[in-house]
Amino acid sequence: MMEKRYRWKSEQIRKHVAIVDGKQAPTKVLMNATYLHPYIRQWVQGNVWICDDRIVYVGPNKPKQLNSCEVIDCTNQVLVPGYIEPHAHPFQLYNPQTLAEYAAQFGTTTLINDNLFLFLQLTKKKAFSFLSAMEKQPVTMYWWCRLDPQTEMEGEEHLFSYKNMKGWLENDAVLQVGELTGWPKLLEGDDFVLHWMQEAKKLGKKVEGHFPGASDRTLTKMKLFGADADHESMTGNDVYKRLMHGYTVSLRHSSIRPDLPTLLKEMKQFGIHHYDQCMFTTDGSTPAFYEKGLIDEMIRIALQEGVRDIDAYSMATWNIARYYNIDHLHGSITPGRIAHINILEHASNPTPISVLASGQWVKRDGVPVSAFSAVEWDVHGLAPLSLSWDLQMDDLQFSMPLGMYMENSVIIKPYSISIDTSADELSIDHDESFLMLIDRHGKWRVNTVLKGFATHVQALVSSYSNTGDILLIGKSKRDLLVAFERMKQMGGGIVLCEHGEVIHDISLPLGGLMSAKPMKELIEEEKTLGELLRARGYTFVDPIYTLLFLSSTHLPYIRITPKGIYDVMHKTVLFPTIMR
Repeated sequence: MMEKRYRWKSEQIRKHVAIVDGKQAPTKVLMNATYLHPYIRQWVQGNVWICDDRIVYVGPNKPKQLNSCEVIDCTNQVLVPGYIEPHAHPFQLYNPQTLAEYAAQFGTTTLINDNLFLFLQLTKKKAFSFLSAMEKQPVTMYWWCRLDPQTEMEGEEHLFSYKNMKGWLENDAVLQVGELTGWPKLLEGDDFVLHWMQEAKKLGKKVEGHFPGASDRTLTKMKLFGADADHESMTGNDVYKRLMHGYTVSLRHSSIRPDLPTLLKEMKQFGIHHYDQCMFTTDGSTPAFYEKGLIDEMIRIALQEGVRDIDAYSMATWNIARYYNIDHLHGSITPGRIAHINILEHASNPTPISVLASGQWVKRDGVPVSAFSAVEWDVHGLAPLSLSWDLQMDDLQFSMPLGMYMENSVIIKPYSISIDTSADELSIDHDESFLMLIDRHGKWRVNTVLKGFATHVQALVSSYSNTGDILLIGKSKRDLLVAFERMKQMGGGIVLCEHGEVIHDISLPLGGLMSAKPMKELIEEEKTLGELLRARGYTFVDPIYTLLFLSSTHLPYIRITPKGIYDVMHKTVLFPTIMR
């Protein structure tokens, strides 16, 4: 399955050895390079020989044969391994292909990806065909295996069947189980989660936690169950506690938790000056957050906070490769590794001027190079959303007494609805809006009121959600119908409507959840949506994550799910879905 992990057949390896013996020529040579060597934690000088996608020699010698070999003089330049994103959610409006293509321009050449979208939306056969297609790209992609859907839904036991789980976990492209958003079930005696954690351990794969605000007691228990790492540190004390319990810690800097400067400052206050058990992640940020870069931006922040350059680059490369047991392929510029190499003007600027991914130029002297093959999305089951049903005014009945109050970006509490919801339009004098989650197949709906989202948003309809079902938020029922029709015509997307007119939309034709556009275009579309929503009273950090988190039951206190309004703390359905 994972040809990019084993990669080289016997005849290829013989060729690599023949190059070292001077019998054949390499395909590329990076001459006079200063490069980072993590084994001795030093910057050293040498020449780097590459054959196709593999580094075959690093040292003082020059090849004896240079026939048809591309020679690049790296004098006064610095080489570092391609950066690794260990915790990617590659479905945040963008898709894995466009994310990888964009990330490579900033030197991130390996992504370790969440599989939840594929797991929920595609059959295992289609999902694995997609993984195979991604293997053909110059950027290396690995994957997680989720153990829970992060929401409440019908048929969960069929999705997370033994056969499905075994197939995913044994796939060579999968490096870990997690993230463990459903860990409270484990503490309460759920042996399903424990079984697959143990199976992961047997296969030599990692277990990633999701433990925001966890106590010492909880961290201890989860370590006993087998958790290896956690990315939910929000303070230096959180980092300290996790390190003291033997966790590898992902230092996060994301669109909803841009914590890295604070974490690094507070880590120093706790006397933490060694970073061998730390790594960087942007935790699946939304498109606009990546405008300045990805992992390279985190290295830059670390350097600005006084972290030694070798430590900063190691947290983006070597530490991650070593943690995931892929250091035989990634994380260093040494013989036998995949030729993921960033060429920098100086170690103080981690954004590369040139990038090699699998030995191919994807960026050369500041200019992007086309190296990615096209993806046939429909072959993998990612066609435009096709709805065979219509939304009617009768569906927009909001008689539920219980509403959802957004205290902040992630905390949603119950509240008693006191406004009249029978009208076709709500007043803009308050911050309460109609809220509906409706099955993408049109079989059920959940109607309530969302308080705190905005004051002047007339209609926002989105096929992008945690479950893939349709979200409707707004003041005007008639505008909600207009926005829904526009979303339906587009084959999925996010639509903002006002006074009967569509004022902005983002097309998501890949399963109704992902854009097919390049990241630069998508960034502008998302920025415009954010500006329009904030002008209409949206006050939180990230509207895309708001849409995602409305159904996410790993967060307190209530959520709107395919089972109905769900009390997370008591694990009960307060008001069930209504069948249409």
